Amino acid sequence: MSVLDDNIAKAQVYMAAFAAGGVLNHIDGASVPALSGKTMDTICPVDGTVLAQVAMSGAEDVDAAVAAARAAFPGWSKTPGAERRKILIKVAEAIEARADEIAFTECMDTGQALRFMSKAAIRGAANFRFFADQAPGAEDGTVTRTPTQMNTTSRRPIGPVGVITPWNTPFMLSTWKIAPALASGCTVVHKPAEFSPMTAKKLVEIAEEAGLPKGVLNVVNGLGETAGKRLTEHPDIRAIAFVGESRTGSMIMAQGAPTLKRVHFELGGKNPVIVFDDADIDRAVDAATFMIYSLNGERCTSSSRLLVQDTIHDAFTARVAEVAKRIKVGHPLDPETVVGPLIHPVHEEKVLSYFDTARAEGATIAAGGGKIGEKGCFVAPTLFTGATNTMKIAQEEIFGPVLTAIPFRDEEEALSLANDVDYGLAAYLWTNDLNRAIRMTDHLEAGMMWVNSENIRHLPTPFGGVKASGIGRDGGDWSFDFYMETVNVSFPRAIHKVPKLGG
Repeated sequence: MSVLDDNIAKAQVYMAAFAAGGVLNHIDGASVPALSGKTMDTICPVDGTVLAQVAMSGAEDVDAAVAAARAAFPGWSKTPGAERRKILIKVAEAIEARADEIAFTECMDTGQALRFMSKAAIRGAANFRFFADQAPGAEDGTVTRTPTQMNTTSRRPIGPVGVITPWNTPFMLSTWKIAPALASGCTVVHKPAEFSPMTAKKLVEIAEEAGLPKGVLNVVNGLGETAGKRLTEHPDIRAIAFVGESRTGSMIMAQGAPTLKRVHFELGGKNPVIVFDDADIDRAVDAATFMIYSLNGERCTSSSRLLVQDTIHDAFTARVAEVAKRIKVGHPLDPETVVGPLIHPVHEEKVLSYFDTARAEGATIAAGGGKIGEKGCFVAPTLFTGATNTMKIAQEEIFGPVLTAIPFRDEEEALSLANDVDYGLAAYLWTNDLNRAIRMTDHLEAGMMWVNSENIRHLPTPFGGVKASGIGRDGGDWSFDFYMETVNVSFPRAIHKVPKLGG
């Protein structure tokens, strides 16, 4: 038996429970179907087969989950931070113990390659450990004094919150939102993406087995326009943390406006990787290709625009094309696979449509440019050359293994091209000129920038974008700023004269 066959056999064991019982909601500690009895399919993008039936929640299911979160909030919010830390550390340990199960499930549900999903499960545990360690001091603040007053500033958990997560690396991104919410003392209603619901159910089960009280974390499955809409409109939900498309973020903001909800949005990106002719070319090629062709290109921080100085453009893009042509596309459970199938036929159709768009706009397809095979959602790693920044392939988020290359003359043009999009999530800069690096990063419109590096996350640092790429920051103490209210209390240090009216 090959390694792939062995992995498929293991995955079938993990999938069996879902196939038999479906992907149910989890409300107040119990696994329950949608009250309407309605279900929807979750499919495997490898071959289109149905993996399981998923609860299709309506407003009444969301209401039940919110009621559970509201009831659990007083107890959880008053649980000492040190106790919350102990529980969340146990959650991290349990995630590590079941990392293979999580990774294999996610591979089958999303199509992402095992080489990346195995690390994503461990990243999820790291998220819980990091925020667990912050829990004991989450409410701490500062004391400031004047001659007559002492001001104590501290934080309190905001209340029940809604977390809406995307279908790309869903387990890791769920922990990135849920772990700080729990560490802060909030309770959570989580709505996972309808294309990839399976590991959300595993997370809540793991958490409760590790000691998380019932009702603190609840999961409702369903469509954004029904379950998601009710969650964002619900008056008892104090805040919404959302990861997904910019257009959806705009809709959520409007839906939450009547109840004055706090929102945190991690949205789309059309991120440039800018390569000057003094860069370390070998490393720049590796980084540029890794950041677009890993994770199927289905991530918000992918470097989907390649801006290369004209003196090296042709040679550089030729090397990128060669890399793209050598990348192994295959079954996500094959350890050799780099690019697996895209998440769903609907998304595959969207990505494939850009190949016709590129041809119509006059770009050259230097590598890839089509579907692979008849079964599943496999798309070849693709490089467009001969592009301009006004083309749709340079302006719109394709969210697949598709890279658009554009030449530039100098710093001024590089900055103009890099900033001339609606998005501003991430940017990558390759140059060995320190002064240039400082000048460029001073003017790039992006919330996160890496110089001479691919995306390497450091959990204490802020994560988020500008323009249409988002509102707010995750990571470090920034997460607690979102999930907690800042409160100031003033005490007298000395008797002061109070203004007297009418005397």
